[in-house]
Amino acid sequence: MSIKVIKPGLLSSVQDLGRIGFQKYGINVAGAMDVVSLRLANILTGNQEGEAGLEITMTGPTLEFMSDTLIALTGADLSPVIDGMPVRMHRAVAVKAGSILKFGTCLKGCRTYLAVAGGFDVPAVMASKSTYLRGALGGFQGRALQKGDVLYSGTPSERAKHCLLALLARGARSFRIADWFLSPPHLLEPEFHKPLRVLPGLQQHAYKKAAIKAFFTESFNLTTSSDRLGFRLQGPAIALTAPLEMISEIATFGSVQVPPDGNPIVLMADHQSVAGYPKIAQVISADLPRLAQYRPGMQVRFSQIEIAAAEELYFARERYIENTKIAVTSKF
Repeated sequence: MSIKVIKPGLLSSVQDLGRIGFQKYGINVAGAMDVVSLRLANILTGNQEGEAGLEITMTGPTLEFMSDTLIALTGADLSPVIDGMPVRMHRAVAVKAGSILKFGTCLKGCRTYLAVAGGFDVPAVMASKSTYLRGALGGFQGRALQKGDVLYSGTPSERAKHCLLALLARGARSFRIADWFLSPPHLLEPEFHKPLRVLPGLQQHAYKKAAIKAFFTESFNLTTSSDRLGFRLQGPAIALTAPLEMISEIATFGSVQVPPDGNPIVLMADHQSVAGYPKIAQVISADLPRLAQYRPGMQVRFSQIEIAAAEELYFARERYIENTKIAVTSKF
């Protein structure tokens, strides 16, 4: 099965769960910004959770399906349509050959994930299909999609083949959507605008008490200079008690660094392997998928929790995904 890129959109790249185990050699992890949405898209299409999908940012591409394909769209709602007809999110969708998928207004969130049954057939580099854009590594030729590119899929699972045939057998001009759907908790409106929960950063003790108070009581604006490497925030200046010269240390997804100008930077999926700015906080892993869906101009707030609470939130997320997998498998 293959998909042709008619228009590439703002930024569309192949991503999986990241290039794990190579940071000690200076190799960036990369991978999906919103790992929950990617995992759910793969579950909906009968793939392994870590299979590569397409991460679509803000303005989506125009894609032509060259053969019948089972797909799923999760994450941000970018008003997808197939041959002019709206496509619902978070469902299995059987698409007929010759159909064209387009995206419109960004209604909620920032990043959509497109999974296809069988995953995208691109070479694995250091055990990952993820695209590291700054290093031109992995994914589809190490870059974002361009007009004229053709993406091929791998071999769908037997469950995916059955789902595709069963949906198309019900009749479809261009596509047919499954009746059942998911409601990812990190995208529900009551959750989406809550403060991001953090643990203390390794250098939190080095900041002024007034700065720490401001960090947890004031709002920060997500600036337009944010990208997959880091989300740059603007708000009250976060000042150290005294200048701090550090030896560079390990950088992780969600670390909140504060450079000398006092404006925090939250390291994201394409973060560097080491960093030298002091860290005031660490966004918990359960909240990183929600943060990945913030758009420039949105307000960001923080609240600190205990590590035991962060662990329970992580386990709750994993239980949700495992229960979802069981429920979806029963539908195929």
